Amino acid sequence: MRILIAEDEARIARFMERGLKANGFATTVVEDGISALDLASAGDVDLLILDVGLPRMDGFQVLKALRGMDVQIPILMVTARTGVDDTVQGLEDGANDYIAKPFRFEELLARVKLRAREAASGPGSVSADVLELGDLSLDLRTRIASCTAEGQQRSVELSSREFTMARVFLENPNQVLTRDLLLSKVWGYDYDGASNVVDVYVGYLRGKLGAPRLVTVRGAGYKLVDPAG
Repeated sequence: MRILIAEDEARIARFMERGLKANGFATTVVEDGISALDLASAGDVDLLILDVGLPRMDGFQVLKALRGMDVQIPILMVTARTGVDDTVQGLEDGANDYIAKPFRFEELLARVKLRAREAASGPGSVSADVLELGDLSLDLRTRIASCTAEGQQRSVELSSREFTMARVFLENPNQVLTRDLLLSKVWGYDYDGASNVVDVYVGYLRGKLGAPRLVTVRGAGYKLVDPAG
């Protein structure tokens, strides 16, 4: 697996590079956002570890540019910022994971290995191109959800994170999914009790797919149902 490390703090970059190389990964290090964008968009990178506070072009700008170019490599954001708003911004813009400084290398390695396993399994883990429950359908190729809401048929385009969450729900219909499970499946890190990011995204999906489809199970989590029964 070829990993691009975009980090302008030389000490942290060396720390990550040494550890990843010792675990069998090929690494390249760049120190600014424009270089990260150029290399990541060239097609020779399997995963990008992207610091937010980069010179010339910050990590959020690099992330949005790559997703705007339909570059879908996994992106792990690294930042000293720990606020929920910053986390939500990165995930909404298409980041696959988020890790806050300071961190232990073992934590970084676990997240990199998770992305490696996902890349190896590929999208073939789901045989159909469309997932359905009642009149709700999700096209896995286009990320378009179609449903009846407020008496009208609608098709809505989902953000990267909304799509992943909708897919998890549709792969587990009528099952109660805990916040911990959703956070692990959608964002790839353990749920922090101070974070409400799962609830925020459930709210986004309710707004696009219709609130009755996503039922709150008090003290347990959420489940996707067919409102028509």
